[in-house]
Amino acid sequence: MGSSIRFVLHNLPAILLGVAFVAAILSRRGPFPERLLGWILLLPIGLTGLWAGVFHIFFAKTAAAFIGWKTSPFQFEVGIADLAFGATACLAFWRSLEFKAAAVMVSSIALLGDAIGHIRQMLTAQNFAPGNAGIVFYMDIACPLLAILLLRIAQGGRRPWPWSR
Repeated sequence: MGSSIRFVLHNLPAILLGVAFVAAILSRRGPFPERLLGWILLLPIGLTGLWAGVFHIFFAKTAAAFIGWKTSPFQFEVGIADLAFGATACLAFWRSLEFKAAAVMVSSIALLGDAIGHIRQMLTAQNFAPGNAGIVFYMDIACPLLAILLLRIAQGGRRPWPWSR
């Protein structure tokens, strides 16, 4: 049982990405790209952001060890940032495409920035801990890139990027 829980926690973003695809296929409201975008915002971006925030704030030693870090007071700030974009991404599930665009922008900056940090840690500190160089790293790249692509498809090329007028 313990190994199953550990597997789920270590692979949560990827599991939630798979669930998002299934949920988008099974739901029938609206065009598929926008449905999938909503589910990706809710599950692998939103819930994972909330999960990471809780771990950084309340289980700092566990989170630091998983990433290959020493505990730091900055984990509280990282946790608050994770909670902020996670909550926004979750809320976007029920909101307009324009709100989804804002959530994609904020979460993409955060997650792709995290990926750059992971790469720096791999190169400078030889940190290949599972939370730095494992599935979390790959999901920090895949989820925002997929969300950006789905947003563009959902917009149908008929509208400019939300931040340009």
